[in-house]
Amino acid sequence: MRLVNHERNAIDLRTTPVHLGHLGLGSRANAVEGFAWDPEVLQAYSAAVAADGAEGRMVAIFDGDGPGDHWERHPAGDELVVCLTGSVTVTRDVDGVPERVVLGPGEATVNPAGTWHAVDMAGPASILTVTAGLGTDHRPRTDARPTEHVGTPGPQAP
Repeated sequence: MRLVNHERNAIDLRTTPVHLGHLGLGSRANAVEGFAWDPEVLQAYSAAVAADGAEGRMVAIFDGDGPGDHWERHPAGDELVVCLTGSVTVTRDVDGVPERVVLGPGEATVNPAGTWHAVDMAGPASILTVTAGLGTDHRPRTDARPTEHVGTPGPQAP
């Protein structure tokens, strides 16, 4: 995994996310080559962008079909979810009550910082996310809502 400065070629956000760093402070955008949802790569990514702290954001596209398999939350900041194709339902756990937002192409929603959420795709669909990745938590989706203090943490600054 490495951050690439000044990428001038097309970037496939499905395989190569872009990290937005120091938003508002001479911001930059770096392609994240060799990215994977693997613990070692996530740790390397977290270390490479740690200086951005809560200001850093990851931009990526996810394709899927069916229900999501995990809950997640982003304590460091809000997450923007944009439906590109198909239909998706974003479910948030708001004080123990499920809050569902259905999105079609071109529609978006914001998951507030620290709010547990899951994404379900009704048939083939694609979403674009802009995520504050610092300290992200993931939990298995074994129930309709997450349980506190269970699961595995996501990327965090060292």
